[in-house]
Amino acid sequence: MNDLRAGFHGDLEEIRDAIVRLGATVIDLIPRVTAVLLEQDLEGAEYVILGDDEVDARATSIEERALSLLALQAPVAGDLRQVATALKISTEMERSADLCCNICKAARRIYGHELDPKLRGIIQKLSDQAQAEYRQALDAYASVDAARAAALPDIDSFLDDLHRQFIQQILESHAAGTIDLQVAVQLALVGRFYERLGDHSVNLANKVRYIATGWLPEHESRSNSGQPGTPSDS
Repeated sequence: MNDLRAGFHGDLEEIRDAIVRLGATVIDLIPRVTAVLLEQDLEGAEYVILGDDEVDARATSIEERALSLLALQAPVAGDLRQVATALKISTEMERSADLCCNICKAARRIYGHELDPKLRGIIQKLSDQAQAEYRQALDAYASVDAARAAALPDIDSFLDDLHRQFIQQILESHAAGTIDLQVAVQLALVGRFYERLGDHSVNLANKVRYIATGWLPEHESRSNSGQPGTPSDS
């Protein structure tokens, strides 16, 4: 029995390592696709898009290994939370990589159109913030740091503010005639892709809290509204 449990924990650690490596790939992708967008690097865009199949395969491998552990080992308590969460985390990371690919596709659609310095500056800030949030979420996962994970929603509000600033700047640039409607639409999508990367970081952080403590986001919703199913007094 001890050998079986040792084998289980070895397999679980391998899954955790695979998740950390996949998350590191996403962290590296964020500034890379931003450079593709700002430098109009068509070759770089193609490289990222073609590489997405490998990311998908790695995410699928994590899911399959986690499902195998669930079926063969029937984990309980904290071990069960780790295995079950691995299934969802791999999906979050796969979708995050898809968002990076979407930024590259948008870069191809606006190829040849110059962006004014204000737009370029906010794009760089969106990228830097999205990468910082993803790195914090991954670090929290690697160390199972519930307190660090709990800070992510507040930090993400800064990315939301940047997204709103970006949309406003798109409207101003279009009104001034420095970008046409097609470019404005594609940039609005790009802003949404960065904002969604921040949302995935928050989702990852919430899963870290669940692994560490069993906390779920709906627990906080209930505490803020009084008893379940009862409207708050405010």
